[in-house]
Amino acid sequence: MKWKAIVAAAALAGVALGSVVAADGTHDSRVGMMKKIGGATGALGAIAKGDKPYDADIVKASLATIAETAKAFPNQFNPQSDKSDAEVNPKIWENFDDFKSKAAKLSTDAEMALAQLPDDKAGVGATLKTLGGSCGACHQAYRIKRD
Repeated sequence: MKWKAIVAAAALAGVALGSVVAADGTHDSRVGMMKKIGGATGALGAIAKGDKPYDADIVKASLATIAETAKAFPNQFNPQSDKSDAEVNPKIWENFDDFKSKAAKLSTDAEMALAQLPDDKAGVGATLKTLGGSCGACHQAYRIKRD
């Protein structure tokens, strides 16, 4: 199945390119990074729900995307420029180390899952539960809630 290798390679290339493109630290780059994580999570979710068949290449590419993007995400914030940005929660600056540690935990969780690759839809579901806990911890603490 050569197309699976092509899809996985394209996804991994997207991670590398996205990290370079997103390095400008703008609101749009941060939103783009969260959308990459959301897309990767969605691909894993489709496998976990049984909407898509298990595909190790897709699981690997998705976990790699989450790991790399989460690791780079805190570097997109700049206290000199972002303190006046209404889209950035001021709580981030009150405890930036915690913010960074929450992103690092998500990255580490994804790397651990990548190292012990889930081999079926149940394993992908369990991995998503772990990743969701890490995502949720950061969102609860630092995401600005919109009505």
